[in-house]
Amino acid sequence: MSPRAVVCHKEWTLQPDREPDAAPITYAMQCGVCDESSPTSTDFAEPQGWVFEHGGRNPSHHTYREIITRPWRAWWRP
Repeated sequence: MSPRAVVCHKEWTLQPDREPDAAPITYAMQCGVCDESSPTSTDFAEPQGWVFEHGGRNPSHHTYREIITRPWRAWWRP
């Protein structure tokens, strides 16, 4: 008997995970000058507060990046 392959093409769906058990959305800020980062938080105001503290200690650091981690889920469409 010769080997045989079965191919099944599936269409995927992708969306943000809003299920009750989904991981929380988290926020952080990263300095664009020295790459130091704030602690991660589920409250976006906490990392933004870190920017003012970091900028106060480093007056020449004026550029920052916001890092948002958002859970997503993917599944096969029926």
